[in-house]
Amino acid sequence: MTPLLLSHYTATTCLGHGRAPMAAALREARGGLARCAFETVDLDTCVGEIRGVDGERLPASLREFDCRNNRLAQLALRQDGFEDAVRAAIARVGRRRFGLYLGTSTSGILETEIAYRHRDPRTGTLPAALSYRGTHNTFSVAAFVRELLGVDGPTVVISTACSSSAKVFGAAHRMIEAGVIDAALVGGVDSLCLTTLYGFHSLQLTSAVPCRPFATDRDGISIGEGAAFALLERPGPRSSSEAIALLGVGESSDAYHLSAPHPDGLGARLAMEAALADAAVEPGQIDYVNVHGTATPSNDRAESCAIVAVLGTTVPCSSTKGATGHTLGAAGAVEVVACAIAIAEGFMPAGINTAAVDPALRVNYLTATRSVRPSRVLTNSFGFGGTNCSLVLGRLG
Repeated sequence: MTPLLLSHYTATTCLGHGRAPMAAALREARGGLARCAFETVDLDTCVGEIRGVDGERLPASLREFDCRNNRLAQLALRQDGFEDAVRAAIARVGRRRFGLYLGTSTSGILETEIAYRHRDPRTGTLPAALSYRGTHNTFSVAAFVRELLGVDGPTVVISTACSSSAKVFGAAHRMIEAGVIDAALVGGVDSLCLTTLYGFHSLQLTSAVPCRPFATDRDGISIGEGAAFALLERPGPRSSSEAIALLGVGESSDAYHLSAPHPDGLGARLAMEAALADAAVEPGQIDYVNVHGTATPSNDRAESCAIVAVLGTTVPCSSTKGATGHTLGAAGAVEVVACAIAIAEGFMPAGINTAAVDPALRVNYLTATRSVRPSRVLTNSFGFGGTNCSLVLGRLG
């Protein structure tokens, strides 16, 4: 594929608002997970809740979109000068030549959960104030961002569970390569809600302690919330060889099971192989792998099988979910930003909380930060139903 620049990028998670606190926490092997005190949730688990979301105020003209998910989107867009960079790109290429590709799984479902408490006791009718279109609707976050920034080009939301905001990179690249658009805002936004917290708990997939990916004693996920964005553009004659670029995209769908991965990591392996081929990169040229690493027994086992089959047993790898929690539909974009930070700042982040790596997984899992600059990294995002996506990032030169 033709590389695309990540000319600007930002992420807001429980580690903090913007790139700087995320970079510091990852380098210093610090996490942001804490005991769950979200809303009315009564569960023995830890979450990655972001401070300041409820205090965010949407413009009066966009109040139809007022929900936690869209407030989080706006909060994240305003970090690291990202909103200004996007507005400048839109002015440069034109509103119709600028695309918007976002991933989410929860959208604004919390608004409907709250509204359900106030339904009419006789008829069960939900309150008239609830705007499904502006909040709960999966397209809500893209509609909000489109109106906020004045985008007039193709606008798409991908909702394929935990691969959602990785797959948007592939969708945007195809549209740029086809000549339909010249630049795109890509990313993902997912916020805490009762459905995911109680839903994953009912599947016995949540841990009572901060999650421990690839650990011998791993026992489930810690749900987080997050928003991350990148501005994708074609390289120009003045683009630095040091610039971070999207080099390859690989997608697969093994459809093995509704919620469980193929036990041998078949879909994961196909996505990884496709990403390497798309980037014209040999397995030995990957310096670091950001694993999907959810800390559930079956997912980590399946992913390790795929990594060993494609890359062998020596490539350094780790999961950042021990720090941020699993941000579900935002995870792909959040971890792209984590990888871009690792390349730009010259380190490989530790997989925190993991005291003893499961020897059965046979991977080179990092439990301490390594001060080595990776040139090319692979990041994995795998979702329910076997929707898999792997991305290769590296320097342009």
